[in-house]
Amino acid sequence: MTLHGHPQGVPYWRLSGFYFLFFVTVGVFLPYWPLYLQSIGLDAKAIGILSAIVVITKIFVTYFWGWVVDHTGRRMQIIQLASLLSAITFSGTLFIQDFWGLLIILLLFSIFWSASLPQIEAATLTHLGESTHAYTIIRVWGSIGFIFAVWFVGIAFEYIDIGNVPIVLLGSMAIVWIMSLAIPELSVEHHAHDTNSLKEILFKPDVLALLMVCFLMLASHGPYYTFYSIYLEDNGYSSTFIGGMWALGVIAEVFLFIFMRRLIQVCGLRLLLLFSLLLAMLRWLLIGFFVENLLLLIIAQLFHAATFGVYHAVAIQYIHKYFRGRLQGRGQALYSSASFGAGMAAGSLVTGYAWDRAGALICFEGAAATALVSFFIAWFWIKD
Repeated sequence: MTLHGHPQGVPYWRLSGFYFLFFVTVGVFLPYWPLYLQSIGLDAKAIGILSAIVVITKIFVTYFWGWVVDHTGRRMQIIQLASLLSAITFSGTLFIQDFWGLLIILLLFSIFWSASLPQIEAATLTHLGESTHAYTIIRVWGSIGFIFAVWFVGIAFEYIDIGNVPIVLLGSMAIVWIMSLAIPELSVEHHAHDTNSLKEILFKPDVLALLMVCFLMLASHGPYYTFYSIYLEDNGYSSTFIGGMWALGVIAEVFLFIFMRRLIQVCGLRLLLLFSLLLAMLRWLLIGFFVENLLLLIIAQLFHAATFGVYHAVAIQYIHKYFRGRLQGRGQALYSSASFGAGMAAGSLVTGYAWDRAGALICFEGAAATALVSFFIAWFWIKD
């Protein structure tokens, strides 16, 4: 018997609940943390650096956590510990507002926060076994949590001071830790075909190409993830509207996840990846050139279904195919490091330095060019 199309025995609601609560936190952090930093007097350069430090840490730390998990087999214990320490370290933002103090706090916080998502992805795929097509049915709850956060928090900040962002984030992180305690441990299976070393897999041309595409795709999101809220606010949009736009993009992602299994069966992974990269290029151009055109701004935001939803679902499937069994934790960690770590860090840092000097339009044009480069890499080196 199955529930909602997922295999019997999978802790569907507990995994889905973790995704929901984890991305509630992300849904507060991404849109409103930059606005909070701006409200306490930090400039674009400082905001870019503080946004980047959270993802720079992923470059190094996620692989360490993946190595620990793959060698101990205690994936959920690592997630639980990391979730608790994330909340404890982030609590420092309640008392410190200067740049260097926040830099140290966010560095410590991100060491632990970076551990959870790659390993919950690996845990989900392990629980699903050969039914990885059901991944999006669980992952969709993360998108729903993100929508919930950006929409209702955006409305709340019409009435309460933006200075309350750290309190909201801390409360959300505490609930994530509580939810992590409910997910059962499942040992990592070693398959007979898991004879390749990590180095042998990593230096295959298609694997290197995939990681480079992931890096560039997330780098192209730099202006969006770091300055989109500020960009809209500077162009006269309210915090309710800003929250609604973030929510709209993820609503489109939710609908995409519902049909993703069928899309993969019909179109294949490579075609979907190429499609997402082209739409990313178009999306950044629309946001950069037509911020005052509400219709085109909405269309660009609907493209989030492809630029994150399609891209992420396809990338996860590729990583799961390349890194099997005992290498799964490190494979997911490498994916996170290359994309949400190095890619987002590079995008945030470059945008932080260029935003005031070159302007928003140049930043979004650069993002579009980056997405186009990733398209050509995928076209020539990645196969189904």
